[in-house]
Amino acid sequence: MNSYEPIPVPASATGCMPAHFSNCSGGVCAALGIKASGIHAGFRKNPERKDLALVVADDVSVCAATFTQNRFCAAPVQLDRKRAATGRIRAVMLNSGIANAATGEEGYAHAVKSAAMLSQALGCPEEEVEVASTGVIGPQLELGPFETGIPAAVAGLSHANDAAHDAATAVMTTDTHPKEAALAGILPSGTLIHLGGFVKGSGMIQPNMATMLAVVTTDAALDAVSAKKALLAAVQGSFNKVTVDSDTSTNDSCFLIATGKAEGPAITEESDDFSVFCAALKELCQELARQIASDGEGSTKLITIDCVGARTDEEAETVARSIANSPLVKTAVFGNDANWGRVAAAAGKCGVPFDQDQVDIDFLGVPVCRKGRPVPVDEDHMLELFRADEIPIAIDLGQGLAHCRIWTCDLTHDYVSINGDYRS
Repeated sequence: MNSYEPIPVPASATGCMPAHFSNCSGGVCAALGIKASGIHAGFRKNPERKDLALVVADDVSVCAATFTQNRFCAAPVQLDRKRAATGRIRAVMLNSGIANAATGEEGYAHAVKSAAMLSQALGCPEEEVEVASTGVIGPQLELGPFETGIPAAVAGLSHANDAAHDAATAVMTTDTHPKEAALAGILPSGTLIHLGGFVKGSGMIQPNMATMLAVVTTDAALDAVSAKKALLAAVQGSFNKVTVDSDTSTNDSCFLIATGKAEGPAITEESDDFSVFCAALKELCQELARQIASDGEGSTKLITIDCVGARTDEEAETVARSIANSPLVKTAVFGNDANWGRVAAAAGKCGVPFDQDQVDIDFLGVPVCRKGRPVPVDEDHMLELFRADEIPIAIDLGQGLAHCRIWTCDLTHDYVSINGDYRS
C-alpha cells in the first residue's frame, strides 16, 4: 500500500437522501392515485414476454417530460413533445419490441391512433395520453396488438406492487431485469409524499437522454412550472450522467406525473417544500440511473467516474465522459486491470486544457498516479479490490473546484454478442 491520501470527492456528488425520506415499496404505484399494468400484447413473438405497459392516474394530473435530442427521433417523441406542453396528463402507454422510429407519416399516424384507442378506453381526451416505444428501429408499429392489448391492460390496472412490477417488466428489451425505485418522506410543511418510478435501458445509452424510457410519479401537489423545473434538474443530475456505449437513442422519454393526492399545500418554486422535493426526485432518478449503468449490455461492473479539480462544470463533464466512453478504460475494468494510463489518455484527448504534471488518479480509492507520475501499488491487492461490483475511478485535474460524476459500465465479450445478434 502507498502512503498517498485518496482524492477527496465532494459529498454532494455521492447522492444524499433528504432528511425524513427513505426507500419504500410500490415502484411507480408508490404515489397515491396511480395505477399500472403490464401484459403481453403481441409486439413480441414470445408470449412469455410482457410488451405493453400502462401507467394511469385516477384523475387528470400535472405532467412534465424530457425527450431525446437525437434529430432522428421516433414518432412517439414527435407526438409527445406537443402534448407535454399542456402540462396535463392522464396516462402513459409504453410498448417494447418495436421502436416506431424511422417510420414516416404512417408511424406518426399509428402513434396518434394508439393513443386515441387508449383515451377511448379510459374515457379521457386524446391529448391527455402520451405514448412511448422501444425496440427495433425501422419496422412499422402495427395496431393489431393495441386493439386486443389495450382492453386487457386497462382491465388489469391496479395500485398493487405487482402491477407496478409488471409495467416495469413490459418495457424491457435487452435489460436483464426490471428497474424500479420508490421513496416516501415528509416535507417541511409536514406533508407525507411518495415518489416512485421505473426505467428501462441497457444499451444505446448516452443521454441526452438514451434508449431510455422512464415514468416517475409522485402524489405531491406540484404545479406545471415547478414540475418541469424539478424534472429538468433531476434528469440533468442523473439520467444525463449515464453512458453505456456513447450512442444516443431515437426514443428517449422521461415522464413525471404529479397526482396531487398527498394532503398538503401546493408546491411552487417559492415554497419551502420545493427544494426538498427536488432533492428527493434527484435521489430517486439517480438510483434508477445507477441501475441502468449497472445493467449495461453484457456488463459485469458498474463504473463511477469522478472528475474533480476542473475549472468549470462543463470541462469536468467533458473529461469524465471521455473516460467513461473509452473502450480501453472499460475493457481494462472488465479485465480487472488498474491501468491508469488509459484513464490519463482518455482525459488528455478530449480537448480540455490541463497540466499533466498536476493530475492525480485513483482506482477504488487507491492512489495510482500523483502529479502525472505512477504510484507503486500492490497488484495482488488491486486484483482483490477489482472483485467488487462497483469500480470507482477518480481523476483530479488540479485546476479548480468544479466536479462531475458519470456512471458507466465495463465492456465485455457479451456486449458484442448481444448487439451482433440484436435483430436475429
